[in-house]
Amino acid sequence: MKQFLALIVLASVSLKAYADIFAVFREPDGSTNWQYIANTSASLLILILLVVLLFLIRAHLRAMRSNRALTEIKATLEDRVAERTADLQQTAEQLSKREAYIASIVTSMPVMLIGVNNQLQVTQWNKLAEDTTGRPFEDVAGKSLWVAYPSITLTEDQVNRVLTSGETLQVKHTQRGQYSFDITVYRLEHHDDTGIVILISDITKQVNAESKVAERDKLSALGELASAMAYDISLPINSIFQRVSSARQQIEAADLGPATEFLLREVETVRESAQQATAISQNLLELARSHRNIEQTADVTEIMDRSISLAAELFIDANGLAFKDIEIRRTYEASLPKIKCFPSELEQVFTRLLRNAFYALNAKTRDAGHTPWIKIEIGDFIDSLWIKVWHKGQMLSAEDQVEIFEPFFALSTRETPCPVEHRLSYPYFIITEHHHGHMSVTSDEQFGTCFNIQLSLS
Repeated sequence: MKQFLALIVLASVSLKAYADIFAVFREPDGSTNWQYIANTSASLLILILLVVLLFLIRAHLRAMRSNRALTEIKATLEDRVAERTADLQQTAEQLSKREAYIASIVTSMPVMLIGVNNQLQVTQWNKLAEDTTGRPFEDVAGKSLWVAYPSITLTEDQVNRVLTSGETLQVKHTQRGQYSFDITVYRLEHHDDTGIVILISDITKQVNAESKVAERDKLSALGELASAMAYDISLPINSIFQRVSSARQQIEAADLGPATEFLLREVETVRESAQQATAISQNLLELARSHRNIEQTADVTEIMDRSISLAAELFIDANGLAFKDIEIRRTYEASLPKIKCFPSELEQVFTRLLRNAFYALNAKTRDAGHTPWIKIEIGDFIDSLWIKVWHKGQMLSAEDQVEIFEPFFALSTRETPCPVEHRLSYPYFIITEHHHGHMSVTSDEQFGTCFNIQLSLS
């Protein structure tokens, strides 16, 4: 087409070289041969049309080839789009399945899972968290962690420290005799939205099982030690009894004048002390056997009476008070139900409480003619049995009341106001752990000291 246009331009330019563009079509006489002009024009037009037709045919062929190429490209693109669409659908299905799988794992986890973002707002909250707190995810989403879960023992400083440093934090939260939790806090590697994950595991059963194993081992060792001590103590006690009996006979046979009565009184004091040591040795054996005692139904008042009788044998101060000189005021409700318990262990508990009362009364200055007393009350209320041991001996300080039920550690360098011989950690352990009860103490100058024990009747 470009060549044809150039030809026309050249022809038009060449025509300008003639003075008359129709000179070639004139007759010798100067007239114009219009037939010749018409034939020539028709021929040129036909030639032009032929050229144009050729160009059109060529353009049509090119267009057909282009259309075929476009059709092929379109078909290829459609195939590729279909393939990509199928891949995207498959990928979307896989992602949906994985998301559902991960969500199922999170929901079904046997631990509480809580996710928080960088602003410490809740973003994840699994089913166990809902069951434990009683709050569905919709109620806590976007709220502060401590608004969503006020009883959590983590502090904001601890969580921020994990978020800043990236170090994993592990915290154990235990309420003795009730529950134990293992809390793990860690930061995600890519923490754009959910920056912190908190896992809270309920390890109460595991801790209880471990405690029972440790308790069994300790009690076995304690029983072995108590048995060995009781045996070792019995040897010198038997020797003392023999020497006391021999000395008494010799003093009575000899004529020592006024000194005889004094010596016999001293010998009797030694005999009573030896008898007290025998009772202590026997109590050690009972303590050694108590952890092997089986649970049975028993009358608490009978156990208390046996403990009072045992205390009368055990607790004698040669320079002060004897337990048998203390007035025991019993207040037992009628028709008290029996409870399931370990009788030997409860006897040890009551004996230790009476011992504490004995030494408290012995440490307090008494008025002449005043008989010291211990009041014991046993009654039931709703579904519990209540036992109170009350006296007005030397009171317990506020520090003593805090530490009296805590175990004593010989390796501790901290000075404690409550000495080890007056602590009641083992009785507290028996009541709270073995009998699932409660034990407390109150003490002041006006009302005295009162130990309270609550045991379930069910």
